[in-house]
Amino acid sequence: MTMSNDQIRTIVGIIGNCISFFLFISPASTIVRIYKKKSVEEFLPDPYIACVMNCLLWIFYGLPFNHPNSTLVISINGIGLGLELIYLTSFLIYGKSSHRKKIFIWLAVELVGLGVIAACDLSLFHTHASRSNFVGIFCVIFGIIMYASPLTIMWKVIKTKSVEFMPFPLSLAAFLNGVCWTTYALLEFDLFILIANGAGALLGLCQLILYALYYKKTPKKNSRPTSDVQLQNV
Repeated sequence: MTMSNDQIRTIVGIIGNCISFFLFISPASTIVRIYKKKSVEEFLPDPYIACVMNCLLWIFYGLPFNHPNSTLVISINGIGLGLELIYLTSFLIYGKSSHRKKIFIWLAVELVGLGVIAACDLSLFHTHASRSNFVGIFCVIFGIIMYASPLTIMWKVIKTKSVEFMPFPLSLAAFLNGVCWTTYALLEFDLFILIANGAGALLGLCQLILYALYYKKTPKKNSRPTSDVQLQNV
């Protein structure tokens, strides 16, 4: 029995949801570490801040008045949004004042930005095609920002020659997520999902290459000099 293109796309979408869930849940070990140590150490909230806006936009993109038959897009991004807010909470509790300031400012900017996008979308455009095209442009922009947000951490990896603060599960999940949703977009051509996740697959691959290059050079925790530990706590 031959499956239709829609059936194949649905299956790939379900697989994409599972991988996306893995992507969203992959920082859990990092967050547990933060709660146990009661410190965010050198971890940055940047990827989680970017992911919140990305999730909000894709949820809005998938609503029936914008892009019908996008339940799979809405469901996984709804789950992702909830998890990202939990992760940011750990930075609000155990982070520095600079972390809290950054989180509050950027979340406020994101909410205002989403409100402006939604107002323009609903008032200026009146067909599914025009609305999905308008919102899709922003989804692509922030999707790429989400995938590119670890670039600040990648620079730290290159500078310190250590991958301690670039969790491997997050990098792997980003790569697999990008590949799966790129395939999903190609089955029933969706330019916006294709561009955002194609870029995500490429950036995820860059993170994996970087991880492979510096993994063996990363100092073991029990081999660090005492002075290094003290400097980190200043």
